[in-house]
Amino acid sequence: MVVEEENDKMMIMEEKNDDDEMERTRRGCSNGGPVVHWLKKLASEMHWSLVLGVILIYGISQGLSGALGRVGTKYYMKDIQKVQPSQAQIYGGITSIPWIVKPLWGLLTDVIPIFGYRRRPYFIIAGSIGVISLLVLSLHENLHLVLAILLLTSGSAGVAISDVTIDACVAQSSISHPLLAADMQSLCALSSSIGALVGYSISGFLLHLIGPKGVYGLLTIPSALVIFVGIVLKEPHMPNFQYRQVKQKFLNAGIAMWTTLKSPSVWRPCLYMYSSFALSLNILDGMFYWYTDAKDGPRFSQENVGFIFSIGSIGSLVGAVLYQNVLKDYPFRDLLFWTQLLYGFSGMLDLVLVSRLNLKFGIPDYFFVVIDESLSQMIGRLKWMPLLVLSTKLCPSGIEGVFFALLMSIDNIGLLSSSWGGGVLLHVLKITRTQFDKLWLAILIRNILRVSPLMLLFLVPKNDSKSCILPMENFDIEEETEIEEAKNVELVSLVNNLDYGR
Repeated sequence: MVVEEENDKMMIMEEKNDDDEMERTRRGCSNGGPVVHWLKKLASEMHWSLVLGVILIYGISQGLSGALGRVGTKYYMKDIQKVQPSQAQIYGGITSIPWIVKPLWGLLTDVIPIFGYRRRPYFIIAGSIGVISLLVLSLHENLHLVLAILLLTSGSAGVAISDVTIDACVAQSSISHPLLAADMQSLCALSSSIGALVGYSISGFLLHLIGPKGVYGLLTIPSALVIFVGIVLKEPHMPNFQYRQVKQKFLNAGIAMWTTLKSPSVWRPCLYMYSSFALSLNILDGMFYWYTDAKDGPRFSQENVGFIFSIGSIGSLVGAVLYQNVLKDYPFRDLLFWTQLLYGFSGMLDLVLVSRLNLKFGIPDYFFVVIDESLSQMIGRLKWMPLLVLSTKLCPSGIEGVFFALLMSIDNIGLLSSSWGGGVLLHVLKITRTQFDKLWLAILIRNILRVSPLMLLFLVPKNDSKSCILPMENFDIEEETEIEEAKNVELVSLVNNLDYGR
């Protein structure tokens, strides 16, 4: 009897536990799960308008729109403007110029409020620029090439301005809520990654359905959402701003940045970072023309190209996770040596593809290119992550945000040099829309140049990510400059839109 009573009690307790578990599950489902709970927590602490702004700008405007725009522009230049691969490389570099002057956008949003607001008007301006530029691109029948480049550059400027502005908002909120700073950065990265993955996945289908100009018309929606962020964002009003202080603030910021750049601890790593990007020549447009148009090439469809890029974005995510969990504690110099070396060797996969050796080994083009793209993007991310961490170590106290934006601009100048250098190489080797005989030589030269930055590796400090690099006693920038809010700009990652040349 005693045993039976004990068994009955245990059965009752188990049924009660099951009921409690079902109730907790039901409540979790009704509340949307842990992700929704996390977003609600951020919205309650930071204000819902900021969380919405991060999702719309990082996820939709940069992630999804950036992916669609990248693939759409390649086909727009090839099929509508009918430019040569070398020209497409040069024009692509021109459209990236607004990202090079990001410190200027950061300073504008930081020291020059409009109608008493520091952030909201810049979102509205950025979104308006994007809507107008993309509408003209989508509606004009026979747009001159020069005007098309100008409009594409204007659209890029709109995205760059909104990027800097939302970075400043996130950084400012992270300073006021330090316990949630990591969560906000995770939200930024997650939104951008998911948006890019979705954008690349649907790019081929949309291009086949509505063409590049139709894609541009569709991209006016993300730009309009940037305007919406500017309307709803919660921000304090400052009606009595002293505009006479603006000139002095710009002057102080310039002096502080120049003082920091003169230090060998700073300019030496900066020189390596620039060289690392500039010498990795970008010949992506030559490869793109080959595997979509060449008679002896794979002749991939638009859907295939979109899927290949989407797999590449997954490879980039894997690289970021691998660095975070396995490699982040290694010294900068050791890690950069191996990643730069692997980056050079990974380019040999393109040589195998162009020489058609993969077919001789029975490996289909589509499968080989998917592997090639994912590996290249993963290694490119592994190469970039330690440079990003190193950049944060070079920022002096008081102007962290603006100086970090300056370092990102140096990297963007390197990418611009890479794109233009690749265009010159394609032109010299006479690689055109129909002539690809020397594409293999361009790939070989690019791969050799990829490993050449190893000769400058002595410029990089031997420290790891936990060490202090700057001699802080020599950079009491905060007392010298009187820049009250420079530290609010761009403390979060500014690299979501950097493309890695293959």
